[in-house]
Amino acid sequence: MRAAVVTALGQPLEIQERPVPQPGIGEVLVRIEACGLCHTDIHAAQGDWPVKPIPPFVPGHEGVGIVEKLGAQVTAHVVGDRVSIAWLGHACGHCRYCIDGRETLCESQLNSGYSIDGAFAEYALVDADFAVRVPEGVEPFDAAPLSCAGLTAYKSIKVAHVQPGETVAVFGIGGLGHLAVQYARLVGAVVIAVDIDDEKLELATALGADHVVNAATEDPVAAIAALGGADVALAYAVSPSAFEQAFASLSRGGRLVCVALPADGTMSIPIFDTVLKGIEIIGSIVGTRQDLTEVFALHARGRTRVIAEGRKLDQVNEAIAELLTGGIAARLVFEL
Repeated sequence: MRAAVVTALGQPLEIQERPVPQPGIGEVLVRIEACGLCHTDIHAAQGDWPVKPIPPFVPGHEGVGIVEKLGAQVTAHVVGDRVSIAWLGHACGHCRYCIDGRETLCESQLNSGYSIDGAFAEYALVDADFAVRVPEGVEPFDAAPLSCAGLTAYKSIKVAHVQPGETVAVFGIGGLGHLAVQYARLVGAVVIAVDIDDEKLELATALGADHVVNAATEDPVAAIAALGGADVALAYAVSPSAFEQAFASLSRGGRLVCVALPADGTMSIPIFDTVLKGIEIIGSIVGTRQDLTEVFALHARGRTRVIAEGRKLDQVNEAIAELLTGGIAARLVFEL
């Protein structure tokens, strides 16, 4: 099989020929149809997070494909199922986080495309219990970005406990942000989209944003204040300054949801304002298998749109460069 491999951190990926892996106990072999390119894949390849992956490895945690072989003791799937390969590749299932519905906090978890090989390949192995079934009506090209971008955006709306009529400011209209605009609208929020690119703001408007702010030409904090302030600010832009602007845009009792993970990962938050205004700061990382099932169900019912462009696996390094320049409307998806 062909796979895009990180052979050394900070170096371009290599397209290699590798043996097709065989499923072990509890695993399924998936023939990949599509896999989205996430900023996390770039952090993995560059090794710029505190916990670094160990080369060689295959990135990719927005994979979708068809189950071709079952390992021993697999009962949850049959050959022919279409499944997702998401960030949460495995969790222990018995720690306090797994048993109370917070499996993404499991300290023994394995992550697709980071600690185990992912879906930038023609085939991938997946823990059968963590291969979420993709329902009829959701095409692989859409299901791939939904497996992380959609899942992460959806979960951040859930943990913020957005109420109908509240104002939600979405900082960063990319792969996550364009879906967050839609999820916030689905729960009845007034949505303010913030970005530095007019085309992305036009996309946000087309997807239902009530207001847009170009942070390159006006102060987003002042602009949001003029609209009455935000009850919830979702930080998807990979910039510490955007996190600080998101915090400053909040009204009393507001919630800042931190989602993006800049390599330079420190933000400055005023304690005085946090306390006196009763601000909550929430960290939100991806979502559970149940969350992803809900994301797929919403899309199958026609409630969301995925904005993406297709690429071939041979173009992996060019695609990474494109994403880093910020010129992509939302998501890039490798079609295999």
